[in-house]
Amino acid sequence: MHWRSPVTASCTPGARRPAPALLTEFYLWTSLGGVIGGMFAGLLAPHIFNRTYEYPILIVAALLALPGAFSGTARSFLWRISPALGVAALAILLPFVADIHLSASAALPFQVALVALVGLMLLWRRDAARFAALAVVAFIMTAVWQPGLNVIETTRSFFGVHRVVETSTGTHRILHHGTTIHGAERVREVDGTAVIGRPEPLAYYYFGGPISEGIAGARAAQGGLNNVAVVGLGTGALACHRREGENWTFFEIDPEVVRLARDPARFRFLSECAPNASIVLGDARLTLAASAQQFDLIVLDAFSSDAIPVHLLTRDALRGYLARLSPHGMIVMHISNRHMELAKVVAAVGIAEGLVVAGKVDDKANNFTLDFRANAQVVALARNESDLGPLLRDGWEKAQAPKVAAWTDDYSDIMGAILRKKLGR
Repeated sequence: MHWRSPVTASCTPGARRPAPALLTEFYLWTSLGGVIGGMFAGLLAPHIFNRTYEYPILIVAALLALPGAFSGTARSFLWRISPALGVAALAILLPFVADIHLSASAALPFQVALVALVGLMLLWRRDAARFAALAVVAFIMTAVWQPGLNVIETTRSFFGVHRVVETSTGTHRILHHGTTIHGAERVREVDGTAVIGRPEPLAYYYFGGPISEGIAGARAAQGGLNNVAVVGLGTGALACHRREGENWTFFEIDPEVVRLARDPARFRFLSECAPNASIVLGDARLTLAASAQQFDLIVLDAFSSDAIPVHLLTRDALRGYLARLSPHGMIVMHISNRHMELAKVVAAVGIAEGLVVAGKVDDKANNFTLDFRANAQVVALARNESDLGPLLRDGWEKAQAPKVAAWTDDYSDIMGAILRKKLGR
């Protein structure tokens, strides 16, 4: 196949436009391609790939579709792409053959190498074949080589990609969902010996953080807890806030998360702290509403990702939680988010339902790379101020009615939440 060089190629306007008589067929095939692509990405890819490989594959395929990508002979084409593909193959094989992993100190040289790679891509941007081959190198390097982290397992479900990684020192294990950390556990001491006994919750769930304070506040206000519901399982770290005699139930939508949390070879929070805890699989709004139990505490931990499940954050959803909440119970919501301001949303929803709302933004965990603790923003809701226990004396601020409309199943304002976060209002 011979195409003209992209430098000299020209395109007459309308030259590749379908004739009017063929427009129906043109749009039919375009729509069919969209349907096939959607089915592949939504139904097949989660079962075929353990990561979102369809996106880099699509980008490389699009680059190869540029004019001039296959110009010349097959030998010249292979000659142009072989150096880059050789580097890509080496990047894939080297960690397995030589068991080489990049420490955190290699982060800067690795970033310099990526910048140099981008420079080469700009230099050869007019040669579509070389550009595509360099894109393959970039995708493989950023996927396989991650300074400071060793990938233990990567798994994918309908709800996203989960990676279990260890630090280069081997002391801590972390669960990533996309770019969001869903829990961390210390698995080894500095000398390499395994940590035994009851693991300590880290990340947002560390003892003394606002989530921990919310749980302790509910316990103090009621003189103890009987039934506790947790929406969102993660690594199961919250299980280690459980005390003897308390019945904790976890509500989780993703079966892969359940598998990872239940596997003591991955994380030991559940196996050590709540081995008999019930895990209810499904959409928590439905499964929690279907529960026959009354809960003294409901912890909603489904809002720590960049993409929030809006249907769990409406007045209609809150009424469902209240139906399952004991008369003096408390709801604790984890609403940390990098892109959306959610405290005013929760305050508006809670106050509209006649609840007392108090919130706290953590500022004690300042360096995750050192102590593996993360600052959390948390809101507590209860029917009466006394049901908040000691929280208002421990630095939690009682919310006033904000100038934000309460979200419902028929109304939400995502853009408003994003703008408030960006503008600091």
